[in-house]
Amino acid sequence: MTETVAKTPIVELKNVSRRFGATPDLLGKALIRLGLSPTPPVVHAMDGVDLTIHRGEVVGLVGESGCGKSTLGRVVAGIIPPSDGEVIRHGREGMTRRDQASADLAIQMIFQNPMAALNPRMRIDDIVTEAPKTHGMLEGTRAEHADKYLRMAGFDPEMKFRFPHEFSGGQRQRVNIARALAVRPDFLVCDESVAALDVSIQAQVINLFMDLREKLGLTYLFVSHDLGVVEHISDRVVIMYLGRIVEEAPTEEIFSRPNHPYTQALLSEIPRIELTKRKFKVIDGELPSPIDPPPGCHFHPRCPFAMEKCRTTVPQKREIAPRHFSACHLNDDNIQTADATSTVAM
Repeated sequence: MTETVAKTPIVELKNVSRRFGATPDLLGKALIRLGLSPTPPVVHAMDGVDLTIHRGEVVGLVGESGCGKSTLGRVVAGIIPPSDGEVIRHGREGMTRRDQASADLAIQMIFQNPMAALNPRMRIDDIVTEAPKTHGMLEGTRAEHADKYLRMAGFDPEMKFRFPHEFSGGQRQRVNIARALAVRPDFLVCDESVAALDVSIQAQVINLFMDLREKLGLTYLFVSHDLGVVEHISDRVVIMYLGRIVEEAPTEEIFSRPNHPYTQALLSEIPRIELTKRKFKVIDGELPSPIDPPPGCHFHPRCPFAMEKCRTTVPQKREIAPRHFSACHLNDDNIQTADATSTVAM
């Protein structure tokens, strides 16, 4: 890999937002204009997200349920388009339709529920080879192609003529992995892909992901609420809260020196084997509704350090240490002091 290729992001999100809401028909629009019907509620799933993922990285995406993690993963994978902003894949802007289709194939997604992600009326061999056949990517016969990628995912090819309901959750997830690998991607988005599995099976699947990374040079966006798993497999961790990225840093840095109050609260709840007793304290309050997110910093209603500025002004994500970014007004004075020192030095 050349230095130029290594520096080119495999995926780059620029100020990406995603909103969901019912679109009224013509009659509904007329009633809304006349004030006879309320405006349909809009869910703000993502709000001005900037994220860069480089080739070969494993990026862990963490946050509470409902914070927008899965939506971000689907936007990255090209399953749903952004409402605003720009998604650049493989460093190419303004791609043709053919280039866009190729980029979409190069990024595959593995979902949380392995049974729901498989067609119950199709046999395993057809599930794995359907996309390669459609896009002219078969290696040999369909049977040979299925055998190769099922074996790569740790699934016995002898069972490829059975249906998904005949297997356990771990086996089904291996089929999902084989299906993703069958189109030779270079980037996998794993959306809570081990959350529905037994703990022992989780370890096997995680080890499989790491082996595939070494063999195939894969890049991962690993979406999870399990901080222990993320700490184990990730090179970099991104913390998300109510549609916004509040902190990102290399894994060791974020687990040893968390900056954002939300990150600190999350990490304080990880069970640890320690000689001293610890008192676990949950984060105060509940996650606000993405239909009506709070103004300013979205975390301010639950933050013990909130000040007036937090209630009115959106904090900008800033580099507070090498490769460590945080979006918190508590850093504003430190950033300003550092900028002033730099100016004096010049």
